[in-house]
Amino acid sequence: MTPTAPVHRAGQPSEAAATATSQLAVATVGFALCFWAWALISPLATRYADALSLTAFEQALLVAVPVLVGSLGRIPVGALTDAVGARRMFPIVALLTIVPVLFVGHLASDSYPAMLIGGFFLGLGGTTFAIGVPHVNGWFRPANRGTAIGVFGMGTGGTAIASFTTVAIADEWGTGAPYTLVAALLAMYGVAAALLLRNPTGWTARSSGGFARRAWETARMPVTLQLSFLYAVGFGGFVAFSVYLPAYLKNAYDLTQNDAALRTAGFVLLAVVARPIGGWLSDRTHPVPVLVGCFVGAAGLAALAALELALMPVGTIAFLGLAAALGGAAGACFALVAEVTEPAKVGAVTGIVGAAGGLGGFVPPLLMGAVYGAFDDYSLGYVLLAATAAAAAAFTWLVVRSGTRSR
Repeated sequence: MTPTAPVHRAGQPSEAAATATSQLAVATVGFALCFWAWALISPLATRYADALSLTAFEQALLVAVPVLVGSLGRIPVGALTDAVGARRMFPIVALLTIVPVLFVGHLASDSYPAMLIGGFFLGLGGTTFAIGVPHVNGWFRPANRGTAIGVFGMGTGGTAIASFTTVAIADEWGTGAPYTLVAALLAMYGVAAALLLRNPTGWTARSSGGFARRAWETARMPVTLQLSFLYAVGFGGFVAFSVYLPAYLKNAYDLTQNDAALRTAGFVLLAVVARPIGGWLSDRTHPVPVLVGCFVGAAGLAALAALELALMPVGTIAFLGLAAALGGAAGACFALVAEVTEPAKVGAVTGIVGAAGGLGGFVPPLLMGAVYGAFDDYSLGYVLLAATAAAAAAFTWLVVRSGTRSR
């Protein structure tokens, strides 16, 4: 049931490498589109909050619900990808995501409960990470997997596209217009993916045992638990900033909605670029020192952000530095997944680790909203982020490093 040797090998005909690259490209585009859909509510969150008279916590919950569902949904989606393959899963998930996109954009915006329900199902778009990682992992040889998965991870730039475009499109053509655009793009991608995607050569379905049993066995593996914590800090921190930064910048620095969204897009874009760099560095050295460096950097920059100094230049330096550190950590974490996980279990491990990362992004927006509502200040939230990143650096060096040596 384990796939045969990866397709992309030195000495193979160039068309094999071209096939692997094309599969990576199709998967990355689909991931970006689904993440774009996943992040549509966040840029308009302050507009919804004003229209529906939401508290700071209610606004935070509105942007956090898709993150929660997109995170937990990665566990069954990762297991299903091991069972039926990305060739089927990508088109199915892309097409199903159209339904909540249109519901939120055209039917739910005048009701907070309806928005929460729509956001719940919009989380489906966030599950595509657990489809793409095992797909890319199967197409590339071990020496290149960190880089390849890092490139795939650039699909998280869909959140940057949402930040760059959503407010401007809504201002020009109406609040429902960005949702209509994304639904149309998802429909086109679903058809294209069904025609272009192929499962890796030698791939076979892993169908032994029930889903719950496989998930439990995977979750109990020490490597799964370790990687889940690291990804919860790295990717979770990125997700938290990408969904909550617009509200933070508006409340803390009195920026306009559009200015806050554009600055958030810059943050996301830098994190997206840093992700394959983290994977590339991991391929050439080892994921552990890359992770330690990224987490130490994140701890220092979060402490700087806690001082809430002027946005220009110190605040901007702190936020952009955090973007690079968290993006690099996310790329290095999945380079480590590819290194320490047997190919037949990559989908299941990715689902659980990806869920942990998304959950890491679910809690901070709620915490930041609660802190701001209680103290009219965000500093405590950044202090907690700094402490968590420092703990992740120590855990990586003291626990994960010794574990990788013994494998």
